[in-house]
Amino acid sequence: MADDGRSDAALFSLRGVSKSYGAVQALSDIDLDVRTGDVLAICGDNGAGKSTLIKILSGAQVPSSGSLSLRGKPVHFRSPHDALAQGVATIYQDLALAPRLSIAANIFMGAERTRALGFPFIRILDKARMARESREYLARLSVDIADTSRPVERLSGGQRQAVAISRALRWNAEIIIMDEPTAALGVKETAQVLDLVRALKAQGHTILLISHNMRDVTALATRVAILKSGRKIADRPIDGLTADDLSHMIMSAAAGVA
Repeated sequence: MADDGRSDAALFSLRGVSKSYGAVQALSDIDLDVRTGDVLAICGDNGAGKSTLIKILSGAQVPSSGSLSLRGKPVHFRSPHDALAQGVATIYQDLALAPRLSIAANIFMGAERTRALGFPFIRILDKARMARESREYLARLSVDIADTSRPVERLSGGQRQAVAISRALRWNAEIIIMDEPTAALGVKETAQVLDLVRALKAQGHTILLISHNMRDVTALATRVAILKSGRKIADRPIDGLTADDLSHMIMSAAAGVA
C-alpha cells in the first residue's frame, strides 16, 4: 500500500491503445494505469487526443488496437451504458442534463423508482422516494438543496455539477471521468466544484480529470498524464509541480516519467 492510501495495483489500465479515423491517427500506443484513489489529470493542448481517450474510456468508442482492463480483468466496452454498468461514469462538459426536468428526475433518469398502485402489474413513479434519495446523494457532496422538484435550469453551474455527480453516484460509479468540470464557471462556482471533487475522493472514488485549467489540476490531482499529438509524453505524480510547470510541459512537450 502506498503512503497516500492508494493501492499500487491498477484499477483501470490501458495497454497499447491506439485509435485512427481513416488516415488520421488520434491516439498512438497509449499505456496508462489508474490506481484506486487517484485523481488523475489528463492534460494536453487542443488536438492532443484527450477527447478520443475519454470516448474510449467511457465506452463511446472502441480502440483500433490495444486493450483495456478493469480490476485486473480484460474489458471491452461497447457503449457508455456498458461502461456505466461496470462502474465507469463520464460527466461531460455539457453535463447531459435535462434542464426543464427536476433535480430528482435528472438524478434518476433511466433508473426511476416506482411503486405498486394497488392493482396487478400497475406501477407509478415513486416521486417521494426519488426526492428523498436525491437529497441524500446531494448531502454526500455537502450540497443542501431541500426542494429537489426544482428544475435544473434554475440551478447555478456548481449545483448542476452536483446533480450530474449525484447521478453517477446513483449508478454506483467507482471511477468518475470529469470533462472540463469548471469550464465557463465563475470563481465561486469553481471553488464549489473543486470541493465536490475533493468530496468524491474522500469517499473513495477514483477520478479522471480532463482540464485546461492548470490551477485546478495542481489543486486536485495526485497524478498527471500529458498527451501531445496522440501520444503520452509524461506521466508522473503532481507533487512538486506548479501550474506554470504544467503549462510549460504541455507547450514544450518535455517528457517527465514518474
